[in-house]
Amino acid sequence: MEWKETARWIKFEEKVEKGGERWSKPHVATLSLHSLFELRTCIEKGTIMLDMEASTLPQVVEMITDNQIEIGQLKAELKDKVMYTLLRKHRHQTKKSNLRSLADIGKTVSSANSPTTTHRNLTSSSLNDISDKPEKEQLRNKFMKKLPRDAEASNVLVGEVDFLDSPFVAFVRLQQAVMLGALTEVPVPTRFLFILLGPKGKAKSYHEIGRAIATLMSDEVFHDIAYKAKDREDLLAGIDEFLDEVIVLPPGEWDPAIRIEPPKSLPSSDKRKNMYAGGDSQMNGDMPHDGGHGGGGHAAGDELKKTGKFCGGLLLDIKRKAPFFVSDFTDVFHIQALSAILFIYLGTVTNAITFGGLLGDATENMQGVLESFLGTAITGGVFCLLSGQPLTILSSTGPVLVFERLLFNFSRDNAFDYLEFRLWIGLWSAFYCLVLVATDASYLVQYFTRFTEEGFSCLISFIFIYDAFKKMLKLSHHYPINAEFKTDYVTQYDCLCMAPAILENTTDIIGDPLEGTSVWYWNNTDLPLNATWSSLSKTECLKYNGELVGKACEFVPDISLMSFILFFGTYTCSMCLKKFKTSPFFPTTVRKLISDFAIILAIFIFCGVDMLIGVDTPKLIVPTEFKPTSPNRGWFVPPFGGNPWWVYLASALPALLVTILVFMDQQITAVIVNRKEHMLKKGAGYHLDLFWVAVLLIVCSFMGLPWYVAATVISIAHVDSLKMETETSAPGEQPKFLGVREQRVTGVVVFILTGLSVFMSPILKFIPMPVLYGVFLYMGVASLNGVQFMDRLKLLLMPAKHQPDLVYLRHVPLRKVHLFTFIQILCLALLWILKSTVAAIVFPVMILALVAVRKAMDYMFSQHELSFLDDVIPEKDKKKKEDEKKKKKKRGSIDSDAEDSDYPYSEKVPSIKIPMDMMEQEPFLGDKASDREKSPSFLDRHTSC
Repeated sequence: MEWKETARWIKFEEKVEKGGERWSKPHVATLSLHSLFELRTCIEKGTIMLDMEASTLPQVVEMITDNQIEIGQLKAELKDKVMYTLLRKHRHQTKKSNLRSLADIGKTVSSANSPTTTHRNLTSSSLNDISDKPEKEQLRNKFMKKLPRDAEASNVLVGEVDFLDSPFVAFVRLQQAVMLGALTEVPVPTRFLFILLGPKGKAKSYHEIGRAIATLMSDEVFHDIAYKAKDREDLLAGIDEFLDEVIVLPPGEWDPAIRIEPPKSLPSSDKRKNMYAGGDSQMNGDMPHDGGHGGGGHAAGDELKKTGKFCGGLLLDIKRKAPFFVSDFTDVFHIQALSAILFIYLGTVTNAITFGGLLGDATENMQGVLESFLGTAITGGVFCLLSGQPLTILSSTGPVLVFERLLFNFSRDNAFDYLEFRLWIGLWSAFYCLVLVATDASYLVQYFTRFTEEGFSCLISFIFIYDAFKKMLKLSHHYPINAEFKTDYVTQYDCLCMAPAILENTTDIIGDPLEGTSVWYWNNTDLPLNATWSSLSKTECLKYNGELVGKACEFVPDISLMSFILFFGTYTCSMCLKKFKTSPFFPTTVRKLISDFAIILAIFIFCGVDMLIGVDTPKLIVPTEFKPTSPNRGWFVPPFGGNPWWVYLASALPALLVTILVFMDQQITAVIVNRKEHMLKKGAGYHLDLFWVAVLLIVCSFMGLPWYVAATVISIAHVDSLKMETETSAPGEQPKFLGVREQRVTGVVVFILTGLSVFMSPILKFIPMPVLYGVFLYMGVASLNGVQFMDRLKLLLMPAKHQPDLVYLRHVPLRKVHLFTFIQILCLALLWILKSTVAAIVFPVMILALVAVRKAMDYMFSQHELSFLDDVIPEKDKKKKEDEKKKKKKRGSIDSDAEDSDYPYSEKVPSIKIPMDMMEQEPFLGDKASDREKSPSFLDRHTSC
């Protein structure tokens, strides 16, 4: 005779399959309603022993049997047999097992017949099977590392025997959780035991009751009740609460054999806990600002408080961030940080090269790639080291590039010194930013609602996606594909280098060769030694003014096609590997590691593919010398002498545009990074961020380096790469998001590496540009994940019956949802058109106009609708209104109709508080507890429990 493990729970049920060699997949436990009623009867009539003082299983069993004998539920002569049965060996499902349970339930006892021996022999034989120390198999069980700290077990033992006439039922809670040897499959201390032994012929019923109590013990609410229960009535009240929430499926419409997959997200049990504890309830659990629902946004806390004092906000930011400064360097020690460093570094380098090249074209190399590298390294490193939100990444942006181009053209047309003019604009702009810091102007950030944030972030994401494809199309234009190639005419495709039309041994030139109309002569002796025209390469042929003749001269085989393979391959591989964490392959640690290093692995894979195939795709080109791009400038821009004196004062006007640009770009990105969905714990620092941006604006202006502000897409990518999830989770339960690894080291190291990239050119030159463009595409697409605007765009293409069950669709009419989406699309289209024209210089002003558009939407939508679709714009007198409503509520003047008001988020509806004693006396489903027991249970069919 032995006990055999048949099922286990943490959150979801796992069964031993009929073959007995493997565990089933985790699934939602489906219970029969009758088994719950039977369980309630067991708790009502069985032995309940709370806070038992025992340290071994034999002590527990003996105390239970003695108690049952004392109250007359067990005959004294059966004590030895019951103890013998309960102390038999426990056989666990250990083969290929990853034990995932704290409730090792359903340990059925199998016995052909019960031995009849003396009391002494029974006890000694039983004790030989039980050890208080964990067995070797328990210690070796790999699942131990998945269990949360301080985990405690609930053991359920059910079975049938032939020596009992009535059920033997006991529910025990130990005063202190103790190790009971091999009772559990892993060495976890036991807190609860449920024992059910019954007469022969009811094994299935006993098993279902065991599944019922195990399911209840894995339920958060009943679990808490079991820990805090003072007597039997508290446990019965907990079962009644569970029954109130149970959903019944009709037997003819559902097959119980079907295993329900665990849901991707579990409903919060807070509502049930509040109802049980008598706390304030929330209607439907659908409040707009619950996590993951329509509202969200940034909380208007101390970070956005207007102090009214000189630099008050800045000082509060410093005080808030100072205690975390040391931990900002110690919290980095995790393998995930290395992945983030490599990923963001490659994105930053690519961005620096791209904008550096564009700046060089726009300013005739007065600012170029090297200036871009140096500026990125200095500003980014200092900002991450000292700013209020080090997760924000600084970079050049499109509006800054447009401003630089217009400023350079204006300076050239008016004979101004461009760098000196730019210096004074930078100084004025920095002064304006410092004034904004001193006056706590960043408090205006609270008016940037989801509408503004999503419009800005989606635009930047679309720009990244558009630029990635634009660069690939430009590359394909430089290396065109021969679409008219015919295999049968392959013999006609060649490219030869021919000598000029007339070749004579003379160096005389007749006419001007640059005109192209006169005949001129070439000295054949200038060719390389022993070379002929036909032996020259394409580059040499053009160098010596030869002529390329042939159909194949215009095309470069394979480069465009290979580039697109690398481009889409890098993007697709990055997306797939990033989602690898939720795949069924490999152990959890391996999946998590692959997911963390997804982008780096994708880059390495396709760099390897490029090297293996050997096609000469365009590679990353990094400057190899540390010197200004233009020989006409140095590393310091003198502030005087190049322009008239009035230019220094006139610079204050264009500096206003730069200030708006810097403020909007910086603060909107900071708001997106600091959103409460990211669960940041160290606080924000809007004023401190803007302060350092202003200081770095001065440094860059004096050194002639590009201006830098927060880069939305790269900052979001930085946050995503540092997200933390629970190390342990119940089988079938999705890992819970814990927050972001907030620290300064990843950003600082990224920008140090960016500065050292000049010296890493021999390594970086092997990275194909299409691979980096694929990373650009990934960053653009990944930053759109979780954006409500994208979800609402999909709704436009879905019939109503196929639309997902989103919270805002429950509370807002579909036509209003579509209207809100259409307005966002219209604003986004206008911003896109604007940024694509010369008028892009006023782009930041138009971003500011989004706030005005959102304010105007208050007249088109109710506050109730906006609370689900967007954030509610704060009002100056909102606090006063809330205080007045609270006073009215205390006087009892607000009734349950408040649920239909336009401000569901600002008031809590009155709740019904149910005291414990009422729950004990009158369960909700019937006038009396006996109403639930109209059908006789197996306990009623016997003399006693």
